[in-house]
Amino acid sequence: MKLRKRISWLMGTLQRTLFPILEECWETALTDKEQQLVSILELIQVERFVPKSTVNQWLGRKLCGRESIARSFVAKAVYGYPFTRALIEALKTSPNLRRICGFERVSDIPCEATFSRAFREFAESGLGDRVHGALVERTLETVLVGHISRDSTAIEGREKPAKKQPKAKPAPRKKGRPAKGEHSDPKEQKRLERQCDQSAEQALRELPVICDVGTKKNSKGYKEIWVGYKLHTDVNDCGLPVSVAMTSASVHDSQVAIPLMKMTSARVDYLYDVMDAAYDAASIYQVSRSLGHVPIIDKNSRGKDIIPMAPHEAARYNERTVAERFNSRIKEEFGARNIMVRGAQKVKMHLMFGVLAIFADQLLKLAT
Repeated sequence: MKLRKRISWLMGTLQRTLFPILEECWETALTDKEQQLVSILELIQVERFVPKSTVNQWLGRKLCGRESIARSFVAKAVYGYPFTRALIEALKTSPNLRRICGFERVSDIPCEATFSRAFREFAESGLGDRVHGALVERTLETVLVGHISRDSTAIEGREKPAKKQPKAKPAPRKKGRPAKGEHSDPKEQKRLERQCDQSAEQALRELPVICDVGTKKNSKGYKEIWVGYKLHTDVNDCGLPVSVAMTSASVHDSQVAIPLMKMTSARVDYLYDVMDAAYDAASIYQVSRSLGHVPIIDKNSRGKDIIPMAPHEAARYNERTVAERFNSRIKEEFGARNIMVRGAQKVKMHLMFGVLAIFADQLLKLAT
């Protein structure tokens, strides 16, 4: 069954069966936002990836329902609540929202500290990446993707930037030609050259993820500075985020292209790599072609005259706007502007709840 038919079948089942049953049991009609949340949670099924709270526990206080808390954090991304206390207040005042997330009574809702502990557990276990990988595999494994658009966006943090360690100065080089039998020191490989032979996981582990200062030029040519991180995403033609990585704000976009390319190639079959001028590097072209893709990258002039794209390349390059729309949506609608946690793991977890919500929401839009 094709992807669009599967999603249409799911939407039909929800509208004909699930929504009427919920409204009959709860004796109140579901709002459009509540129906959207139910559909997103049914697609994501985040509770399947959370350790069950009913396991035998020998020591300590019994864990509260981690499944319901995980569903609540997805609701926080969908509703755009900036603080966990705002989410808890909404759960207490809205019976439908409370039941959708899995809490039957107001007394079942944990305190804010419990939500924070559960969030830390989710971040440390990599819950977001596991759910996202399974969601991509379940929906796109058998689909041939035309274009993968690659881009990054600035993520402002709420912590002080880490101090940069001064670079060690290389030992002074001996003047003149090397003596007979003496060999000059080999040049150290650049990061992009190393990434050609590394796996995606090895390459990503080399990239810094601490909070620091980033700069970039906006669409009007003015320099912007922010403190925090960068979210790098591969987006397909339908606006679905296929692969996601987070780095320090100072990491150049080109340093993440090759690991993302390899990660996406392992998840889906696609034809074209579409990137802007920041990714114009020989190693990126080489890896893209070696993986069986056609790279379409805007040229970086580097102070020289450049040959414009061919008309067919320019037409395909216009598909890259889906990545920009994804960056806009995750900031405006799904909480990427409201980073209230500290530390790379927690920031990534907060962003991944938004990524999961966008993925499911875009699938629902395909059905209509």
